[in-house]
Amino acid sequence: MISLELAMALQMLEKMKPELTSYCYRMLGSMDDADDAVQETGIRVWQNWDSFRGDASFKTWVYRIATNLCLDRLRQAKRRALPVDVYDPAMSIVEPRDTLPEASWIWPAPAFADQPEESAVRRDTLQLAFIALLQTLPPRQRAVLILKDVFEWSSKEIADALDMSPAAVNSALQRARGSMEQARLRSGTFAAETSEPDRELLARYVDAFERFDIDALVSLFHEKGSMSMPPYTMWVQGRDHLARFFALTRWHCVGSRMIPITVNGGYPALAQYVPERDSSSLIPWGIHVLEMKDRQIMHITNFINRKNFARFGLPDPLDR
Repeated sequence: MISLELAMALQMLEKMKPELTSYCYRMLGSMDDADDAVQETGIRVWQNWDSFRGDASFKTWVYRIATNLCLDRLRQAKRRALPVDVYDPAMSIVEPRDTLPEASWIWPAPAFADQPEESAVRRDTLQLAFIALLQTLPPRQRAVLILKDVFEWSSKEIADALDMSPAAVNSALQRARGSMEQARLRSGTFAAETSEPDRELLARYVDAFERFDIDALVSLFHEKGSMSMPPYTMWVQGRDHLARFFALTRWHCVGSRMIPITVNGGYPALAQYVPERDSSSLIPWGIHVLEMKDRQIMHITNFINRKNFARFGLPDPLDR
């Protein structure tokens, strides 16, 4: 029989799940991994409840468990990234072929709760470029920086959660901040600087893509605009190369339909459905995340992963 104290603790844990999931997502760069870590955290809270002595708060104890799970996973994993931060743009334009496993890439995340998380946790720290930057840090430094600069914990709280001294926390934080300032990722140069998306530009992109008017599509990009397509390693930069790429993939994309969504705390995105051969249905293909500056598209990351659609509550398939 569950004790009253454990029952209350499990209720508290349930309320913490959105914030805890967003923490694990920042640590791991993948919603699948974040969900697994949060689920396992709940199991360990249940299994180890008798060991909780109240020396630190329940929240700190939960984050200690979650952080250790993330650190264990990261010890066995290669750094997740975005294609633009790993490879140079394609020199010759062909249909993309080479891919890396799903575990190689950062993937977008839906909202973590019904209420916007940004009210408590800064929205810009969920931007894909920031998630990519976090993955360059050693795991323990990453945890310290997230808890301090994103969740605004005190050094004492972080020390309790990570089993470190406050002095060690401050030292790790200083190193992490220094590394973040020195890091030079292409994804960071493509990232939007303004908080408000250009809704008119987004609508024009949808219109041009659904008509698959290549001239209209290319005209929306900055002259050095680009597109990447994880899990494919190839990415394309420059209007001429984009035009050639769209021409090559026309057979696949004509007849597509776009559904507006948001990712990673409110950034604009579009779910692309493509015609299924010999069917009246449209099937999930990719989620386009747009980076826009000065009324032009700087970069689009088209995350090609069908299972993302279910995570975002999107239908599969879509009737034409």
